[in-house]
Amino acid sequence: MRIVLTGGGTGGHIFPIAAVVRKIRELAKDKDDVEFLFLGPDGELEKQVMEQEFILAKKIQCGKLRRYFSFLIFTDLAVKIPVGIIQSLWHLLVFMPDVVFAKGGYASFPVAVAAWLYRIPIILHESDVTPGLANQILSRFAKKIAVSFSRSEAFFPERKVVLTGNPVREELTNGNKEEAVKIFSLDSGKKVILIIGGSQGARSINHAILNILPRLLKKWQVIHLTGKKEYESVIQEAGKLGVKAGRGGYHPYPFLFGELPHAFAAADLVVSRAGANALTEIAANAKPAIIIPIEGSANKHQEQNAFAFSQAGAAVVLEQDNLGENIFFHKIEQIIEDSEFSFELKERVKKFYNPKAAEIIAEEIIKIAE
Repeated sequence: MRIVLTGGGTGGHIFPIAAVVRKIRELAKDKDDVEFLFLGPDGELEKQVMEQEFILAKKIQCGKLRRYFSFLIFTDLAVKIPVGIIQSLWHLLVFMPDVVFAKGGYASFPVAVAAWLYRIPIILHESDVTPGLANQILSRFAKKIAVSFSRSEAFFPERKVVLTGNPVREELTNGNKEEAVKIFSLDSGKKVILIIGGSQGARSINHAILNILPRLLKKWQVIHLTGKKEYESVIQEAGKLGVKAGRGGYHPYPFLFGELPHAFAAADLVVSRAGANALTEIAANAKPAIIIPIEGSANKHQEQNAFAFSQAGAAVVLEQDNLGENIFFHKIEQIIEDSEFSFELKERVKKFYNPKAAEIIAEEIIKIAE
């Protein structure tokens, strides 16, 4: 059984792929007969995860499908996407898979088109409430479309859709608070705020946290995932405020991998972007959260994701332009100090996590591949 995996660009694509791969290996009748090939960008995260999962990876060109004007449109449409399709055609011809699992997004596009030309069956996964342009196009080629939100079903042909939820690696729900105290040198008597800006970081969230950091540290502790690009500048700005990394309850990191489950276990509140993967991780750990969607995200997918959580009363949503110092601080304080409100958020957010998401997708892939 040969399976091609495609997606990439962010952890929101790569980590769910890893979760599905693990389930396929677990469920396959002949485990030694399962082969995987990943086609996509050769970013650091893609390399790290594929190496960890022992998956052969090949780089292809990936151009974005944009709904807005940019001079990069011409490079993407005329060069990157056609080259990516040609590269995919070659890799698929050599590997000749039984099925392609496309996590969606622009990185999946060349591979899915090439698979369709070869008539190789495609299973597509849509993480967000509102699908992006690439997935709307690819849905015509897909045999099955797995969706994370029930509201997404309306965008695709009913006969193809399977409501699965978003796959999450099982270890993300197995964190240990006592272990977190050791790893992050936490004070076990003080509550913890976990700040997540996604694998690329989030400048606006970082700045908003820095604006209130001294006030936060007077009462609580902060584990701050800044993103690699932002880490050095955040450390410098914190230093200007008299806050040193690793001291006084402030624990900044560019990114966490194996330690992330423990950070979740320790957190009394999570502040996060509204990417589907981050939201599912919050739901899987049943954590109260403040969600700050990216303003102007492609197809407004983060705003739509955040709206779904807000409408269900599963999180507090703040607009990026509404991160004034007092409003932001008081929302944090309200959730942490009001145990009843915090409990309600925890209970409601659980509904957005399906622990069998990876298993359902894996079963569909195996069914088609066999």
